[in-house]
Amino acid sequence: MGLTRRGLMTVAGAGTVGGTLLGGCAMGGGNDDSDSAEGDVNTANPLGVKEDAPLEVVIFNGGFGEEYAKAHEAMYKERYPKAEIKHSATQKIQEAMQPRFVAGDVPDVLNNSGGFQIDFNGLVSQGSLADLGPLLDAPTLDDPKVKVRDTLQPGIVEMGTYDGRFLSLNYAYSAYGIWYSAKLFADKGWQYPRTWDAMIALCKQIKAAGIAPWTYPGVHARYMSWPILAAAGKLGGLDVLKAIDNLEPNAWKHEAVRTAADAFYQLAADGLVQPGAEGMDHIQAQTEWSRGKAAFYSSGSWLENEQKAVTPPDFRMAVSPVPSLSTGDRLPFEAIRGAGSEPFVVPAKAKNLRGGLEYLRVMLSKRGASDFTTRVNSLTSVRGATSSTPAPGLTSVTKLLDAAGTNTFTWLYNSYYRKLEREFVNAACADMFAKRINAQQFVDRCQQAADEIARDSSVKKYKRA
Repeated sequence: MGLTRRGLMTVAGAGTVGGTLLGGCAMGGGNDDSDSAEGDVNTANPLGVKEDAPLEVVIFNGGFGEEYAKAHEAMYKERYPKAEIKHSATQKIQEAMQPRFVAGDVPDVLNNSGGFQIDFNGLVSQGSLADLGPLLDAPTLDDPKVKVRDTLQPGIVEMGTYDGRFLSLNYAYSAYGIWYSAKLFADKGWQYPRTWDAMIALCKQIKAAGIAPWTYPGVHARYMSWPILAAAGKLGGLDVLKAIDNLEPNAWKHEAVRTAADAFYQLAADGLVQPGAEGMDHIQAQTEWSRGKAAFYSSGSWLENEQKAVTPPDFRMAVSPVPSLSTGDRLPFEAIRGAGSEPFVVPAKAKNLRGGLEYLRVMLSKRGASDFTTRVNSLTSVRGATSSTPAPGLTSVTKLLDAAGTNTFTWLYNSYYRKLEREFVNAACADMFAKRINAQQFVDRCQQAADEIARDSSVKKYKRA
């Protein structure tokens, strides 16, 4: 569980950093960065990095590992050979970083990700994060005439913006969908279903063949909320998702959400879910899927890298959109959820704030982005950056995004109000797929939780346009 807003009320000396890059001026809003290392601003050094200032980078050691970060650090070192770089990685970001935010002894770059990340709502409301706006307006390392912001995937700036300030760079770009083995489907003569009726019919065939149609991580059951909301957004339109983001009354009770929840509840009600999935975490469920014990699994495009150690060589991971619920869906079958993940931040009290921004600029170069994609088989927030040796899953993801075109979408409530997804929606999903509640009770519980957050004056609210 992330640090709560009340917990962050104790963070000492959390200043804000805003404004734009101007010559030798401070990059701060109300407070300047006079305590942070500062070098000369020029064409070769647009962010004013002090060339010999130490840089500390803390990475979440999750599905992507940490080797990609070491490569980015080496690229930074090439540009600033006098800079000493301190690297560390952990899965328990909150445990490692919360005391340091309290003490004001923060790293220069933090990959605030994973199940034990620090709550963004708290970090934002306490002014603990630097404004990354100067990074967006800086020229890319590849072309001085192109700004960094003009190279980013759709939605990346929106997803990382709070109260008009860009505070979080979601570096990885994840396409979400339903995953399966292309080899299994080819061997069995199965075709991925484009409609929900076809999905249920195929699931019955799969079950008859002795394979569980679906599996899911019951411990992290929110994974199944992703296809539910994707189906709801495709059925009812994107305003359905924006209403959820904005904590609007009865947003979760919209007919499109209830219809989508009812469709997925059918999987549990008809016995189309792997027995025992209720007690699995994501690694256990994914491993069952990789071993051919189940046909379908809901996840994002980090899945291939996370499963590379246990996936058979000829498995041929593939991903497709959530099936359409009706012929009247507002968005086409090809529409998918595409969103940034792996959030990187620069703490406002960083000793080398400008170096932190520069490190992100290195990450967002074509070289930095392509190296990441090649290493971990996942796309980045940089458009057009590809792998030199794409694996089957990554190839499928690329085709998925190409087919979706402009019909990519996402939701932000899980970034704005992490507790709502990680606790309340997760618990409601767990109960629904265990058949302890039905679809109507699922949406009622999600709405009740959203209403509680909306009424809680201690929780900072955000408005999505």
